[in-house]
Amino acid sequence: MSLGAGAGAVTEIRDICHLIGGQAVASAEGKTFETRDPHDNSVIGTVARGSAVDGERAVAAARKAFDEGPWPGMTPTERRKILHDVADAVDAHREELAMLETVDSGKIIRQALHGEMPRVAQNLRFFADYAAMATDEAYPNGPVLGYSLRPPAGVVSAISPWNAPLMLATWKAAPALAFGNTVVLKPAPQTPLTAARFGELATAAGLPEGVLNIVHGFGADEVAGPLTSDPRVDRITFTGSSATGARIMAAAAPHLTPVSAELGGKSANIVFDDADLDVAVPESIKAIFGGNGQVCFSGSRLFVQRGILPAFLERFTAEAEKIVVGDPKRHETFMGPLIEQRHLDKVQGYVDLAQKEGGTVLTGGSPVTTGELSRGFYYAPTVITGLTNDTRTAQEEIFGPVETVIPFDTEQEALRLANSSPYGLAGILFTTNLDRAHRMAAHWKAGTVWVNCYFERDLRMPFGGEGISGVGREGGPHSREFFTEPRAVVLRIR
Repeated sequence: MSLGAGAGAVTEIRDICHLIGGQAVASAEGKTFETRDPHDNSVIGTVARGSAVDGERAVAAARKAFDEGPWPGMTPTERRKILHDVADAVDAHREELAMLETVDSGKIIRQALHGEMPRVAQNLRFFADYAAMATDEAYPNGPVLGYSLRPPAGVVSAISPWNAPLMLATWKAAPALAFGNTVVLKPAPQTPLTAARFGELATAAGLPEGVLNIVHGFGADEVAGPLTSDPRVDRITFTGSSATGARIMAAAAPHLTPVSAELGGKSANIVFDDADLDVAVPESIKAIFGGNGQVCFSGSRLFVQRGILPAFLERFTAEAEKIVVGDPKRHETFMGPLIEQRHLDKVQGYVDLAQKEGGTVLTGGSPVTTGELSRGFYYAPTVITGLTNDTRTAQEEIFGPVETVIPFDTEQEALRLANSSPYGLAGILFTTNLDRAHRMAAHWKAGTVWVNCYFERDLRMPFGGEGISGVGREGGPHSREFFTEPRAVVLRIR
């Protein structure tokens, strides 16, 4: 797997295999599928298409590595050394990994190179350090001493999405590994390249065989089946749609396998009339059009206080129309393509629905098909007004660069509108009133509330969603809680 120079067209992509028990292997049934560049729909790789047999092989390898291998018995400091070596390998191959991400997912190169690949390395280092520095509790009570242990849970299935492929894969795998578990990772079939390359780098950096296994392919009837239903799996961590999350939880239920799931979102972005528009407008642009609009916690329901609605809309729409949509390998591009034709059709379907529901498209509203973009899956930044919060367009997750703008009058109304959704992943708030910010955050049904900013992350804090946006939290002590099995030990001293 090698890359060209300059803007970085991929000059050669070899076949992608599974990584099972430390070995690159083909699928048991010999099947493959193609992965394509959403910029022009060209084939950039041939990938092993796993079956249930391959999923079972990967689970068995992870089980053996946990039960018989050295990894769980290493000290956290010993594991930290290896995970830091893996992070160093990510840093050394950052440009290669970033370009692979760009051609496989359509993510703009600036974001992949300067945002996501550094975060991949940070995931590894943070959780390696956290595990090494974590403490356990002791409870002395006269002649009785109680203390707690946090042994690793066992085999972890990590199922990651296509919108931030390697960053979210390592958000799951890094803490699982740091706390001594073994992992079976299944990346999304649309974006297998960086996970495959990461597996090679991790193996070369010294991760023992079978500790990290990577299988490629599709859902419950194929390779993912054993990852969610096999009794040898001790934890499942998933990021993806709410519907898929529900199916995973159903598959895990017979064995009572704990599941951590970060699912869909339809997050509210609220702009009060006292907001600094020099902050609110560009941050709101990032919150819906960043990541090509394919972000689960996008501020896709934009509520603007009525008194500033005309001024805000004028500035917001003008900025949306300035967005550079183009080849994601170019550094001036702000928005690249959507992931695939099926997804582009879904986005267009919602824009058509919005107009049937009474909405007005102020800008965008159609694919971009000019010049070199005609072969890809590009969609224009779209702003829609005239809808109410109870319309399907305002309630259902579009997962694209489509913003619905809805006015409100009072703080109480804004909070009611924000919470009038089955989702509860994130919220965004722009105000200069500190009391209001605290009041809103305290009553907002969302896993994360950003005030006068967007997508600021501290890996120590809980991350997840309420309602149908997820189950559980990960990050810092929350990841430790999920990926370990707390044990109480009570000793009487004589």
